[in-house]
Amino acid sequence: MAAVNVFSTSMTTGNLSRQELVAWVNDSLELNISKIEHLCTGAVYCQFMNMLFGNKMHMKKVKWGSKLEHEYIANFKLLQDCFLKTGVDKVVPIEKLVKGRFQDNFEFVQWFKKFFDANYQGQDYDAKYMRGGAGLAVSGGAKSQFKPRVETKRTAAPIKPVKHDSTGSSGAKPSVSDIETNGHNSESDITENPRSSASSRTTVAPQRIPSASSAATNQELSALRLELEEQKEQNREFQSSVEALEKERDFYFGKLRDIEMICQEVEQQEEMGEDVKLPFNKITTVLYATEEGFEAPEDDLDGNPEDEY
Repeated sequence: MAAVNVFSTSMTTGNLSRQELVAWVNDSLELNISKIEHLCTGAVYCQFMNMLFGNKMHMKKVKWGSKLEHEYIANFKLLQDCFLKTGVDKVVPIEKLVKGRFQDNFEFVQWFKKFFDANYQGQDYDAKYMRGGAGLAVSGGAKSQFKPRVETKRTAAPIKPVKHDSTGSSGAKPSVSDIETNGHNSESDITENPRSSASSRTTVAPQRIPSASSAATNQELSALRLELEEQKEQNREFQSSVEALEKERDFYFGKLRDIEMICQEVEQQEEMGEDVKLPFNKITTVLYATEEGFEAPEDDLDGNPEDEY
């Protein structure tokens, strides 16, 4: 589906205030941004494009936890690619927006609001579900839909003390009233046999209760794992770019080597006239020309033949 293009300037009537735009973003996407500058990550615009054009914008590629400028750039490149796919004429001023300045982001979101109104068809959309429950990191939002499990404190049930007599058999501990009424179970009898009195006391090991910091640590570990996966994905992209550049370099080097061999063949043919050889001599001169300060490798200075490609 092709997008409806709109044009907006600072003189356009009907522009919303910053508070109205922040409220529109929060209500539409279930977010909690507090100022226009939070839009500098580009993630909000990416989700709006997903709302308007569905799979033309893949939400899994959007970096909601981004806090660095190069991550913002990646989000805005996704936005620009989606513009190209849907026929949007707008060029995203990425270099300005990622700096987080109010005026640049305010002007862009003013335009985007008009673009959204021109293309929105009123379809239902679960914004929080589509982004996996993630929030905008720069505004203090959560990074994941999964909340750490909060351990509830459990108190051990009281254990009834057991008294062990001298023969090793167990029996119920006499009450205070029993001790007072029975002459043979007086306080002096208990003090005379401190070992049996101590053995009557059973110790209950305190149950270990998880601290609140353990839940926070698990959350930090999850965030670090997510960041590690993002870094691995970026490294794969960089490696792919390097391989493409190396292939392009080898391709053009091969072309230059073919031109060099043709020129050498012409120069070595004695039957060729000087007027024919002259253009080839000039091409060879250009091929061998070096910049100021360049030093040829030692192999070339020694006259060793170059490798054939």
